[in-house]
Amino acid sequence: MLTTSPQLARSALDTAPDAMIIIDASGVIRFANRQLSVMFGYPHDDLIGKPVEFLMPERFRARHVGERKSYLINPRPRAMGAGLDLFGQRRDGKEFPVEISLSPINGDDAGQVLVAAAIRDITDRKLVEAELVHATQAAELARETADRANQAKSGFLATASHDLRQPLQTLTLLNGTLRRTVENPEAITDGLAQQEQAIGAMSRLLKALLEISKLESGAIKPDPSDFAVNELFEELRREFVSVAGDKGLSFNVTRCQEEEECVHSDRSPVGQIMRNLVSNAVKYTHEGGIALRCLHEPPFVRLEVLDTGIGIPADQLRYIYDEFYQVGGAHRAARNGYGLGLSIVQRLVTLLDLRLDVQSEVGRGSRFALVLPASATLGRAATRIGVQPLVRGTPTQARVLLVEDDAGVRNATRMLLKSEGYRVTAVASLAEAVELARRDPHVDLLVTDYHLGDGEPGTHVIAGVREALGRQIQAVLMTGDTSSAIQKLPPDPFMRVASKPVNSEELLDLLRTLLAAD
Repeated sequence: MLTTSPQLARSALDTAPDAMIIIDASGVIRFANRQLSVMFGYPHDDLIGKPVEFLMPERFRARHVGERKSYLINPRPRAMGAGLDLFGQRRDGKEFPVEISLSPINGDDAGQVLVAAAIRDITDRKLVEAELVHATQAAELARETADRANQAKSGFLATASHDLRQPLQTLTLLNGTLRRTVENPEAITDGLAQQEQAIGAMSRLLKALLEISKLESGAIKPDPSDFAVNELFEELRREFVSVAGDKGLSFNVTRCQEEEECVHSDRSPVGQIMRNLVSNAVKYTHEGGIALRCLHEPPFVRLEVLDTGIGIPADQLRYIYDEFYQVGGAHRAARNGYGLGLSIVQRLVTLLDLRLDVQSEVGRGSRFALVLPASATLGRAATRIGVQPLVRGTPTQARVLLVEDDAGVRNATRMLLKSEGYRVTAVASLAEAVELARRDPHVDLLVTDYHLGDGEPGTHVIAGVREALGRQIQAVLMTGDTSSAIQKLPPDPFMRVASKPVNSEELLDLLRTLLAAD
């Protein structure tokens, strides 16, 4: 007890790690240990008998008197000023942050209550907290900056994709038109064929470069679901069997043993990976053939692409995913593309967190295996709407409304469709399209660009024309936009999306298909 053994109490409190002070009911300092003298810069004797308020900044003193009296009504051990910033004031007038714990004690035989306070200087802690806040704010600012940069990149890519594809689309459609209108002199025919090859090469390079930029900018986000392997294999077979056949190569598909074998990943980029692998196999195989094979190795499924091509030297396998690298050297670029396919494949594999294995032997061929997680269930994949068979034939003067704000593309598209026998009305905006539909309801088909002037999307054109006509007219949405916005368009059984540059034959086949569906 302080009253019976003051020397012992003082000795014990002087050894405490925190500054200690004891005040009476009137707020007068009755005791201060050595650490408190050091902390506040006062000699011990200058502290005793002083009101405790003189140890705090003047702006807190009046309020503290009331809080001190309130504490004595219900004295109990607790932290002082919970949730508030507390400050002490040293002899030299400098303020510093403190943390204070209060505890009542018996002062004397008369039952007087004294208050003991442990005071800790938390200047270092506050500095660390401030640094953490600053670091957090800096990290948040960096994240926001990165997000803005990614959004800017995505916006640039969407714009660049659209603007770069427009002149290619014009050339492609003009080439198709010339093929239909020019008589058959051999020189002109050869010139058109060479022009078509150049357009194809430009299109492939542009598509590959934009795809790599999209992946690097983070514009592509995985959207995994269950899907059937055999369905994907059938699409690949239809797409490549004639391409391989043109080179005298076989194209064999070994379907999954389980007819409804499903994997869990994002179907679109997985399909892109497999298309690039098959395309590469066809490109580098000159005799023999290509094979697709499905192997179930629980809990995974391996999708393998095998070829009997030129093979890859072992010391070059590490380089095959580099941009513009090609087996056999850069001199092959003019014939075989630009060496970007496997670079895109690697980025997509990383994006989807998959595994790609490769084995190759020079002169004997290569095997690429994409390893995917098997679906937890069989036969639960969402049913996909199959591509309708192409219906070829001469159109019977079908009326087409064409909406395209780029004059070059608009004129080239109109010329192509007119050369095939369509009756075409071409306009440049949503307002013109709706006005024409109101004046002339006998429109059989709508073809519209996705990005029109003044930010008008082609989907609004389709909706506006349908409302004006009062029916669900078939529509083709042509776009050079490769962003996720296109993938997120709501399903529309009466609309088809065509990615620019659209080959003239593909566009005409698509129109025939839609007209046949009516």
